[in-house]
Amino acid sequence: MHIRPVPFDHPDAVKLNDQVQAEYAVRYGDDGDATPLAVADFAPPRGLYLIAYDALGVPVASGGWRTQDENGEGNRDGDAELKRMYVVEDVRGRGIARRILAALEEDARSAGRRRMVLETGVKQPEAVALYTSSGYEPCEKFGYYRFHELSLCYAKAL
Repeated sequence: MHIRPVPFDHPDAVKLNDQVQAEYAVRYGDDGDATPLAVADFAPPRGLYLIAYDALGVPVASGGWRTQDENGEGNRDGDAELKRMYVVEDVRGRGIARRILAALEEDARSAGRRRMVLETGVKQPEAVALYTSSGYEPCEKFGYYRFHELSLCYAKAL
């Protein structure tokens, strides 16, 4: 497994993003995550987007973080927001998401961010298990889905 940074609009990132959006649509019965995201959100040093490739060079997982500061949507100064964590179904359960998460946390910490925050949903128990087992705790709701009843928000000090 090889994890490398790519721009959020890289063809492999677009492919994996389309897959995670399709999964969200199935799980929640909608069009996927409507949170506004821009390529610049994940550009270092204010963010990072990673893709994991298997031994054949096939993209199998992704995740990114973006800078968030006080913004009226529940974020605090010093936040790094985790976005688009995804592992293709065929390779789940092998620790790939945990490796990406650790790399993103380290990068955000190195960029001076103080807290990693994320929003997931009640229909993503695998995500909740990953985050809680990685030291994330429930926090005040923030972001696009902060008023949605299926939204769950977590935070971890960096």
